Amino acid sequence: MTDRYPEVYRLGWRRWLRPFLWVVFVPLFHALFRFVVTGRENIPKKPPYLVIYNHVSILDPPFLLAAWPYRLEAIAASYVFERPIQGQLVRLYGAIPVHKGRPDRAFLNFIVRVLKQGYPVALAPEGTRSHTPGMQRAWTGLAYLAEAAGVPIVPVGLVGTEDETLRRALRLQRPRVEVRIGRPFRLPPLDRWPLPRKQARRYNTDLAMYRIAALLPPAYRGVYDDPEGIRIAQALTPDLPMVPAAQTAGATSPC
Repeated sequence: MTDRYPEVYRLGWRRWLRPFLWVVFVPLFHALFRFVVTGRENIPKKPPYLVIYNHVSILDPPFLLAAWPYRLEAIAASYVFERPIQGQLVRLYGAIPVHKGRPDRAFLNFIVRVLKQGYPVALAPEGTRSHTPGMQRAWTGLAYLAEAAGVPIVPVGLVGTEDETLRRALRLQRPRVEVRIGRPFRLPPLDRWPLPRKQARRYNTDLAMYRIAALLPPAYRGVYDDPEGIRIAQALTPDLPMVPAAQTAGATSPC
């Protein structure tokens, strides 16, 4: 444990502030945007679980948090904490900082501890905003978290959150923003794949991202716009899965 990652229960008063932030921002979002949420019935009744979503702009995390009926543990890039207004908001919420651009095992192990304490966590596996709708290749830390914490994953597709959306909202055009919540699933154990562990994590990560892609229009899928990869990923279930029917002998990702 390091000072960068204090235990989640040390949030103190910030945890109690979250419902008040929700009460303020949800009506504001509905006033400025046509805010549509589908699939809330797919949210597991009990945590912990890992929520994964595509990341286009700074609008994605607040819309995801506003759409959820329970308070999620959120993750924000460390430099965001130093920005005016945005930094104050992530500090008030008690977001978990992550240093972008390099592997951070301390961060991953902290998230595992948070999940094992029973808290649901929201994560953008791409690691950065794309600024355009197309998804980018995800970091394999996602597969590590699923393996180490043993929790189900809930995929979420966000549509309409491009950079221009906020400017349109400020011009009172009420652009449409959708939060599409998919069915929860579990990734296959790494030893079920006839692959080295590093490649198996890559394969599992891409399977999870295809579950997000299945919720998005083709223009938003980017590197995950592959019908066969989506088909394989959709075979995963909330129960402990066997390896879906797929050609694994080539030791390649479905990407």
